[in-house]
Amino acid sequence: MPGLILAAPASGSGKTTLTLGLLRALHTRGIPLHPAKSGPDYIDPRFHAAAAYTNCTNLDPWAMSPARIQALASTDKTLIIEGAMGLFDGAPDGTGSTADLARLLGLPVILIIDAARMSHSIAPIARGFATHDPAVTIAGLILNNVGSERHAHILTSALAPTQIPILGCIPRTPDLALPSRHLGLVQATEHPDLDAHITAIASLITAHLNIPALLDIAAQAPAHATKH
Repeated sequence: MPGLILAAPASGSGKTTLTLGLLRALHTRGIPLHPAKSGPDYIDPRFHAAAAYTNCTNLDPWAMSPARIQALASTDKTLIIEGAMGLFDGAPDGTGSTADLARLLGLPVILIIDAARMSHSIAPIARGFATHDPAVTIAGLILNNVGSERHAHILTSALAPTQIPILGCIPRTPDLALPSRHLGLVQATEHPDLDAHITAIASLITAHLNIPALLDIAAQAPAHATKH
């Protein structure tokens, strides 16, 4: 089961936008895809389906049994899971997080960090997430909302001692942000020209993300998995 999880330290980091761009970019390359969303979310999966031209599966580590999740995730396609909220956020008792899903399936995590308002502080954030739980593998970083080449250089220099691979620096592109309201994103069916919007995100991803390296990470999964 090749695959990976796209997660972030917090909501609003750009997970959905980047997931859609990646799904469309991989589809364009002819890679068979199995998109999935962590949790019971009913909005994001419709966007995933539009980006990848195939159905999206919900994988809910709080409501579903481990056996159910493993059965739903089992595929010979490349499994691309978008996490929910922050990587370790779940129910009040801490269960049901995206990290739980990573442990259960043994999938590597690609951490998306919104770098818009930081420079060297990005290093302790990345290091903290990478070392917080030895059972959760942070296999790479995507730096989102990077302001300039100079900003990218500062960020990557600060992150160098962590030795976590940086897979891409995505430039700040406000026009490609998905519209939202108080309960989350505006639904996919309400977007005036969703396909063109996803295509534009895919072009941005293709130009600034190391897709071959990301696919190499996905191909090595699962590195480990929780036994049930």
